[in-house]
Amino acid sequence: MLSKEDVFKEYLESKKLKFTAERQAILDRVFANHKHFEADELLVDLRLNDLKISKATIYRTLSLLVKSGLLREVIFGERHAHYEHVYGHEHHDHLVCNGCGKIIEFVEYRIEKLQDEVCRENNFKAESHRLQIQGLCEDCMKKSNDTTK
Repeated sequence: MLSKEDVFKEYLESKKLKFTAERQAILDRVFANHKHFEADELLVDLRLNDLKISKATIYRTLSLLVKSGLLREVIFGERHAHYEHVYGHEHHDHLVCNGCGKIIEFVEYRIEKLQDEVCRENNFKAESHRLQIQGLCEDCMKKSNDTTK
């Protein structure tokens, strides 16, 4: 398995783009974090680590990391983008709490199997899929029940 850096370099080369020090720094910071994050949070993180990288460079690099297959963009709420690194990780889906914003990751092989069957039946080659279920987590349901008593 190639390193994340090699995957990104190969992708950039295929697009005739350079692997710059700024892109290296963004790649390093993204993979140092194991949570979902927003572009603005990454900007703050980079600045706290004395890395002066423009917001535009961050957004462009995040887009390149998504296209290279290293990151996945996950939309929560009103088209609010978060990112997570997926390279070297098992595919998973999300439960998103509308109350507190909590994100619960899960893997369900029956969904994966059903997806494969649907694709086969329709002579379709899937390249990716995204499942996100919106609702209330256990804590928010308890709070909601407590206020209705």
